[in-house]
Amino acid sequence: MTTTYAVLSEGLEKRFGEVRALRGLDLAVAAGSVCGLLGPNGAGKTTAVRLLTTLLRPDAGSARIAGHDLVRDAAAVRARIGVTGQYASVDGDLTGRQNLRLFARLHRVRDAAARADELLERFALTGAADRAASTYSGGMRRRLDLAASLVRRPDVLFLDEPTTGLDPAGRNEIWAAVRALKAEGTTVLLTTQYLEEADQLADDIAVMDRGRVAHTGSPAQLKSLIGAYAEVVVADPGTLERAAGVLDQLTGGVPSFDRERHAVGAVTRDSTLTLPRLVRELDAAAVPLLDASLRPPTLDEVFLRLTDTKEPAT
Repeated sequence: MTTTYAVLSEGLEKRFGEVRALRGLDLAVAAGSVCGLLGPNGAGKTTAVRLLTTLLRPDAGSARIAGHDLVRDAAAVRARIGVTGQYASVDGDLTGRQNLRLFARLHRVRDAAARADELLERFALTGAADRAASTYSGGMRRRLDLAASLVRRPDVLFLDEPTTGLDPAGRNEIWAAVRALKAEGTTVLLTTQYLEEADQLADDIAVMDRGRVAHTGSPAQLKSLIGAYAEVVVADPGTLERAAGVLDQLTGGVPSFDRERHAVGAVTRDSTLTLPRLVRELDAAAVPLLDASLRPPTLDEVFLRLTDTKEPAT
């Protein structure tokens, strides 16, 4: 089966003076999927989004967005995409309804008033439609901003850290909206600093490091790259180093200490290691335990291991 890509870039490069923000970005996002674009600060995520949404022109490389060439057909690309940035773009002095009608008219949407009402209902903003947007909560403002990016029914939606600064309730509201968009067939490219967000929403993840994509795969595939995580909590703090030695022998990974909890853990790629064996070996080494676990790594642990945060892109 041939995969249709809504976003396909090859070798995109961008330099700002002496800083090489992108060093050959290769990215493929399947149509109708949610792709999480992750990376440490300075990895080039925001530059990538600005390039792919035609706000910047690449110095080298090529890309096609919704079937259109990024450079030669920039107007066609803009007509097929929606963008929601880190900060709300709506006008706080206007009401929610006025904001959406304004965006709809700017995009020459037929029957702007009806489209605005449709989006207000969809994002549960009808009750606040005639209040100034400045009176909205953070989550309501973000929902209004997301609604504004959808007035043209885009094929591809770019979300650049859309839940930054929101409380858990507001974040859950945006997550629900993203899931609904995916169910309708919209392709979503999501940059986020929240690893749980990518784990919850993304079908695939592209991990950026120093201006290029370093790793790609589903959350489960990326977790499998670094193996399981073994952790023990000792009853006697004096045996913590001994427990670390046992973990070192069993896993071959570098032990990581949490001395406040009297815990030590290590990553293992040994698929034969079991929890009973781990407990037996520690018992044989006279290490009394309060707890022991062998679990898949979190996406946070994957992120830290797959990215080099010591040096920014230059």
